[in-house]
Amino acid sequence: MSAPDAAKQAARTAAFARRKAAHGSDPGTAAGHLSEVLAGYRGVPLSGYMPIRTEIDPTPAMADAAAHGPVGIPVIEAPGHPLRFALWEPDQPLVEGPFGARIPARPVWMEPEILIVPLVAFTRAGARLGYGGGFYDRTLAQLRARRATHAIGFAFAAQEADSLPTAPTDQPLDLIVTERGVISPA
Repeated sequence: MSAPDAAKQAARTAAFARRKAAHGSDPGTAAGHLSEVLAGYRGVPLSGYMPIRTEIDPTPAMADAAAHGPVGIPVIEAPGHPLRFALWEPDQPLVEGPFGARIPARPVWMEPEILIVPLVAFTRAGARLGYGGGFYDRTLAQLRARRATHAIGFAFAAQEADSLPTAPTDQPLDLIVTERGVISPA
């Protein structure tokens, strides 16, 4: 394992522990600030995600947004490829997809302009550490090459790190939302 890869893995291990502790004490109201942010983008196509493991749950905010415009969820089609996004509606039946995330059984594809991005750790400067597959980095690079695309990191405040190891291919976050508030990267 290279030194940068080892540094990222060490940062992930520490962040997973912080996220697990925050998830365990979450009363289920963490999406309130996210709903407030998304209200400013009514009608703009957006993508959320179906939470796995100890990820913070954006679905209440996604349900609010779905009343005003299209909302999608990511679908992993293959390792090394960008994500695709399937339309999602609250209470829609879903099946288990790759990596345990739920997806529509018969996806109807859409392209978001705003992505609510899950993460393992973040910095106030907008750096994001994910699971290591590069799915969101590839996807954001592809979408941003076509048009302005806004990436909103959604995480527990405990997932904040002072610094993170980054690579030139890592895509920055435009905004970070936690259960405590909104952070605009400097």
